[in-house]
Amino acid sequence: MPLEVIIGNHQDAVGIPVAWLTALEDIADKAAGMALSAAAEEGSPLAHLATLEVALVDDETSSRVHMDFMEIPGATDVITFHHGEIVIGAEVALRQAAEYGEPPGREILRYLVHGLLHLAGHEDVEDSERKAMEAAQENIVAALWSDGLAERLG
Repeated sequence: MPLEVIIGNHQDAVGIPVAWLTALEDIADKAAGMALSAAAEEGSPLAHLATLEVALVDDETSSRVHMDFMEIPGATDVITFHHGEIVIGAEVALRQAAEYGEPPGREILRYLVHGLLHLAGHEDVEDSERKAMEAAQENIVAALWSDGLAERLG
């Protein structure tokens, strides 16, 4: 059964075109399948989800969620909850995109894939885990980007 993905823009600090949300929803099931193919553990939360909610939030909300659930101050790029929720820091994404010379839509895609990989059992605490997760993430982002997303998010 395909994964139903609902992506909502819950901030107004940065302009996110509705077309980007639609494009991300359109490829999210494919991205989830790719994340499951690169799963770090069998029976991961992603394998059992019917619905995934993705929220694009501002720095204030990202900071609050980061502190409330991880006890870490400050805004962050992505926070993943195993019950099927990914919180993406939209302002963080735009800053990082500018810093790395990436299109902002690609950076948001990267955060979506990062969250999906966490749901597929990947961790990024230890250096070796982080490197493996980053390699899987960048492979998925590159594949999706070259498969038509560049035109829709670029």
